Amino acid sequence: MTTTASVVAFDQVSKAYDAVRAVDGLTLALRPGETVALLGPNGAGKSTTLDLLLGLKNPDSGTVRLFGTSPREAIVAGRVGAMLQSGGLMDEVTVAELVRLACDLHPKPYRPSEVLSRAGIAQIADRKVDKLSGGQAQRVRFALATAGDSDLIVLDEPTTGMDVTTRQAFWATMREQADQGRTVLFATHYLEEADAVADRVLVLHRGRLLADGTAAEIKAKAGARRISFDVEGTVDEVALHALPFLTGIDISGRTVRIQSADADATVHALYGLGVHPRNLEVAGLGLEQAFVAITTAEEAKSK
Repeated sequence: MTTTASVVAFDQVSKAYDAVRAVDGLTLALRPGETVALLGPNGAGKSTTLDLLLGLKNPDSGTVRLFGTSPREAIVAGRVGAMLQSGGLMDEVTVAELVRLACDLHPKPYRPSEVLSRAGIAQIADRKVDKLSGGQAQRVRFALATAGDSDLIVLDEPTTGMDVTTRQAFWATMREQADQGRTVLFATHYLEEADAVADRVLVLHRGRLLADGTAAEIKAKAGARRISFDVEGTVDEVALHALPFLTGIDISGRTVRIQSADADATVHALYGLGVHPRNLEVAGLGLEQAFVAITTAEEAKSK
């Protein structure tokens, strides 16, 4: 692995808490200008991975490098901005005072007014931080993460608590950051955000990297397609469950939704049952369905 050419480089990194291996031999590299989504079920190791990246924890083995140096050196140099779920905001100060402090501390600061405007919080600049709503507090955390000219922006569940309009504005701002050559790494439970925003998707499971590629590549990796249709009359659930190549099925009233590893064969067998589906649709999996399929398959292997 060439660490000097990478924004972030993990090389066989492991971290355990007692008997739990939160990160297990993780190797990956992030490149300049990428917007990367970090996905995984609860307990997959996402938060520990971000803590290791930011130097908040040290690996038990392996190395983590940012811009060819240690995480601490990169952060002190002002090359990294971070927005984390953990850690509160200072009470009894205004939004403007807190943003001004962040700008004063950054080696390559922006003007506080510019930071407030970019984060969409100029109108609440005089409000005390402890009087903010959840979504407003998230935007303040984003402002602190982008108080200076950093090359890497790390975001942990950044849009939690934001309404739809604010989330859209937030991601428009992050796309501008990436277009300027910055690398954006974000962990999220909103898989539709990862599908719409990320150039690259990383799927973690039990501390290991299961998938790494574009959203389209991750969907293809799941190796399944969605089949949905309506039926008239009585639904023969036993027969439907016996269809070939099923990887999942949901029957809700007269609507049937199937995931199949071979959609052509499944539909052919469906007609062979004498079922005449109405409103038949066959499509690729969305990122959320692909994510579930990949992690479920991995769970099955480990049993």
